[in-house]
Amino acid sequence: MGYSNVALKDKIMEMYPEVERHGIAVSLEYSEDKHAYIVKFKRGAHELTTHLDKKDADECMNGYKCIYLGMQIGEFIGNFQEREKGR
Repeated sequence: MGYSNVALKDKIMEMYPEVERHGIAVSLEYSEDKHAYIVKFKRGAHELTTHLDKKDADECMNGYKCIYLGMQIGEFIGNFQEREKGR
């Protein structure tokens, strides 16, 4: 399946609206070595780098949520919310 990095990023933002709602910046690039997308989430000093396999990215583009990516996003949001509560 052919699509651009921008299209995949837009799809992730569409499927996981909590990313935008929490002001999280997203960047991604394809790694030929890993045959996966390297996805980076950043909010302030908090950063998460994760991988999205090509197969999972293809499914995402077809409208299927990637459970692993969703869990990573949820954990990332939870972590910075806990740290901000502790201030």
